Amino acid sequence: MAIDYMIQYPCPPRAELGDETILDLLKEQERAQMIIHAYRASGDNRPPSEMGFEFTRRTPEGEEGTQLIVVQDVLDRVEQLKALEHHCAQCPANRLGKPYGCAGFIEYPISAAGEAWLLNRLPSLQEPLLWLLLKQGVENFMYDGRDIAALRAASDAYFEARSAPTRRLNEFDLTGDQVFEMIFNVGTIQPNHAGVLLLFFHAIRRDLEADAIIHIGEADYRAYPFLIEPERTDDATIDELKAFFNALYVAWALKVPLFVAP
Repeated sequence: MAIDYMIQYPCPPRAELGDETILDLLKEQERAQMIIHAYRASGDNRPPSEMGFEFTRRTPEGEEGTQLIVVQDVLDRVEQLKALEHHCAQCPANRLGKPYGCAGFIEYPISAAGEAWLLNRLPSLQEPLLWLLLKQGVENFMYDGRDIAALRAASDAYFEARSAPTRRLNEFDLTGDQVFEMIFNVGTIQPNHAGVLLLFFHAIRRDLEADAIIHIGEADYRAYPFLIEPERTDDATIDELKAFFNALYVAWALKVPLFVAP
């Protein structure tokens, strides 16, 4: 299970297959490659038509279903991706420089370190304009984190921490559940919301006047270089969150939405 995302830049693969199909096929392709590698590493040289694996899918309600998958069937399905991947070569949304480099995943469970990393990047009262915008946004959009808290309580498959971490931001507290809702539970992220999230989580500079903050959705990205860098101490969740914010930045720079499916 994972949070899936894709930059919605107009292109032939998206027009023909759709975002969700592309994302599903990419995940299937990765699984198939992992299985083939595991077979070969153990000295097993049978063809993919004789390789199989069990795939367990868990629904948001916590129900599980197991299915036997034949690797060759997966390879046949992902040929749809290969037939269209030449369109990715010059695509400005291809942030990774590889086929379908506009897409990415954040694997569950979300680590406690990853949640702490998100909370620690939020503005404090030392940055009053952004702090006030964050406070008003949480109140106006009623980010109470209730649905995320229920998900966390129902299963340990989604979050490493069974209780949400909290950060005190002077006059109010913000929990990991609220932060997760604010980023990943709002549907497709439009450029204006993307710009605000980039400011909140310090992915771009935030020493701005009120008018620049208000119009951040239309800003020229060249004045706002991406600030988040990978570090050797990052765990898998932090590494994937940083990649997500990079995709969010590219979508914002291109003035297109970012599709997100938690």
